[in-house]
Amino acid sequence: METYDNQGVSRQEVAKRFCVSLGMVKKLISQRSKRGEIAPQHHRSGRKARIDEAQRRQIRALLASKPDMTLVELRDALRLGCTFQAVHVVLVKMGLTYKKRRCEPANKTVLTSPRRARRGLAFKASSTRRG
Repeated sequence: METYDNQGVSRQEVAKRFCVSLGMVKKLISQRSKRGEIAPQHHRSGRKARIDEAQRRQIRALLASKPDMTLVELRDALRLGCTFQAVHVVLVKMGLTYKKRRCEPANKTVLTSPRRARRGLAFKASSTRRG
């Protein structure tokens, strides 16, 4: 913007010099006249969160006392006016998961499926009909 102010060049020349569109230069000039600066604006779009910090603390306390609560149970216990998917999003943002984990190491695993059958002519002959 100093180039535009001090050197008396046109908006088109400023756009060409800094490799931006003319619309961008116009936008920055307008923003400077309204706000007094050309710094990026804070992104203000989107909904406000329905679950505030106090409710997040309550969620942590509930999960500490009963860690196997479902999302619907959490929502109902706090009397939240949101979907259970919203509770899930908040839990993810808080770094909490509801995946069940073993408290103890797993027992030794054993093979549960039968051995694979051998392949060959003997098995093929018995499996086909002869008529």
